[in-house]
Amino acid sequence: MSFANPYIFFILIIPFIIFAFLVLTNKEGAERVFSKKVLERIKVEGSGLSNRIRNSILFLAIFFMIIAMSEPYIDKGEQKVKLSGLEIVVALDISGSMRVKDRYPNRLQFAKNKIKNLFKELPKDDVMLLTFADSVFLVSPFTSDKETLDSVLDGISDNYILNSTNFKALAYTFKHIFKNRKQKIAIIVSDGGSKEELTELARVVKQEGIKLYAILVGTYEGGVLLDGKGKAILENDEVVISRVNRYLGNIAKRSGGDYIVADYSNDVSHLVNKIKADNNGVRSGKSIKISQKVELFYYPLTLAVILLLLSFISTPKLEDIKINLKGFKNAK
Repeated sequence: MSFANPYIFFILIIPFIIFAFLVLTNKEGAERVFSKKVLERIKVEGSGLSNRIRNSILFLAIFFMIIAMSEPYIDKGEQKVKLSGLEIVVALDISGSMRVKDRYPNRLQFAKNKIKNLFKELPKDDVMLLTFADSVFLVSPFTSDKETLDSVLDGISDNYILNSTNFKALAYTFKHIFKNRKQKIAIIVSDGGSKEELTELARVVKQEGIKLYAILVGTYEGGVLLDGKGKAILENDEVVISRVNRYLGNIAKRSGGDYIVADYSNDVSHLVNKIKADNNGVRSGKSIKISQKVELFYYPLTLAVILLLLSFISTPKLEDIKINLKGFKNAK
């Protein structure tokens, strides 16, 4: 048997022993006031236990409480448990085109809502969250804590939007992350990019054997490209229109993955089903050790409660106490 909190036992047991010894070996209050001759003439008759016995029971109850607080347990060793969830890297585009309002309220917020739906569909899987524009930013390492990921995602506002998109930097980040990993699953949430912009990403995805999935946000009709102040961006005195580009989806298809052009339906759920079906035979190889132990604290705790109740209910009842007052007067 071992104790989870042995320090509690050693801290409390010494003052407990000293206090119990002083109380149990000290004279009772009546013995301090009256002489033995007087006490012999004071007769107390009742069904309860004496104060000394009741104190002993009470201290025994406290002793078992100290043992319970120390959390005794029987150690049965450790068990290695293999985790079978997926490891997925999610990359969110935060470039200037994500300000476009062809999806309500804009592409960025729409994309964040889609990622939250994605998290709900992956409750036991590990997710790494990245953002990218002209550079790539690590928002969260691999974790299965989706509540924290939701909170972190909420903190990504329009203020973080950068004008340019660098898919090449994202490609090199993928290459670094997936090096020596068995699972190579990535989801890019973006409005896409041109063939020229995505050339390096397509090469890295193919070379590294990354299975790519894409959630494309935006419409084919497109929307007005806005600057940081919400004003329309002009080019040759004409308003610039940004449209969703499917070339990123084509790269995903060629990698063995898939893509969706996101709308207001439950399309993310269908994509997750495809991801799980595609990667059913792939396991992360990750494992954790779980300590197996049998908790015993409730045994001393139960005994302490019983002894505590016994010490209280064994007090003599008032109507059972009979004092020989005549003898008390004669003793004077």
